[in-house]
Amino acid sequence: MASEVVVNGTDVIHPCYEFHHLYYVLSKTHSLQCVLLNIFLSLLSIIIICGNLLIIISVVYFKQLHTPTNYLILSLAAADLLVGVSGFPLGIEFSVTYCVYRQEVFCKVRSSIDITLSISSILHLCCISIDRYYAVCKPLMYRTTITAHVVGVMILMSWCLSVLVAIGFLVSQLNYIKCGGKCYSDVLIASVLGLICSFYLPMSIMICIYVKIFLVAQKQARSIENANHQSRTSRATVSKTERKATKTLSIVMGVFLICWIPFFLYSSIYVGNQQLIPIEVVEGLTWLALTNSMLNPFIYAFFYSWFQSAFKIIITGKIFQSDFSSTNLH
Repeated sequence: MASEVVVNGTDVIHPCYEFHHLYYVLSKTHSLQCVLLNIFLSLLSIIIICGNLLIIISVVYFKQLHTPTNYLILSLAAADLLVGVSGFPLGIEFSVTYCVYRQEVFCKVRSSIDITLSISSILHLCCISIDRYYAVCKPLMYRTTITAHVVGVMILMSWCLSVLVAIGFLVSQLNYIKCGGKCYSDVLIASVLGLICSFYLPMSIMICIYVKIFLVAQKQARSIENANHQSRTSRATVSKTERKATKTLSIVMGVFLICWIPFFLYSSIYVGNQQLIPIEVVEGLTWLALTNSMLNPFIYAFFYSWFQSAFKIIITGKIFQSDFSSTNLH
């Protein structure tokens, strides 16, 4: 049976749908545009899965990468991997357009998965910014404060909070349907609070932390310049390493914000104004946001020589030929 999507006052027809009476019907024979779209999204899904698997295998296998920061990166890669495994295939089979008009259980589940994974990524990046703050601004306290146990708690809280927020959104939507629109103000308040707590507040915290890190790094650089040559050589190496790690993770956060800010701005506008936004805009913003999961592995590979070496060993299959777990990654 074809999936039917009720028309809601728009003449825009998605390439994977055909107009039938008063409904959009998921076409059995897809158009060339629809086939190309599905091929494109399938390739993105494959790239996301392969790229993040490389991150996960690298951190798990190579002992040199067993650090608190990399454990956070590992968990972030797991969230990105789940986007490739679940988010994109679900989106390919049932286009975003379908869920713009229908409020079925599938659409709510799909929305909950997207919300959980996106919020989890945001919270992981927030935790990474805290890790970088202690590494650069309080280096003497870093090893005793950011331990494997503390990182484990951060990871657990990131996943649990993201699931709770997603459940909150889901319950809010179900209550709205149950009350027939009479409780709109309650749903509006819940949605606004959800957006603030899940995106705008963590984003503000991350920006403040990275600004602080930048200022401290600049101060450290000036101190090194004023130190004697011997001290400068040893301290510069440590400072350079930390600044490079901070720069890389700042780029990760920046790319994440570029991909997700348009989607959350749309969500904010939609909460305050229930006018229907064009389908192609909704779908484009959603795919842009989910595409972020593909970019992080490329950022790590480009900026981190450790991950470059690890990726080469994994891709060439050397890990199946001998034990490279203790290899010194340059």
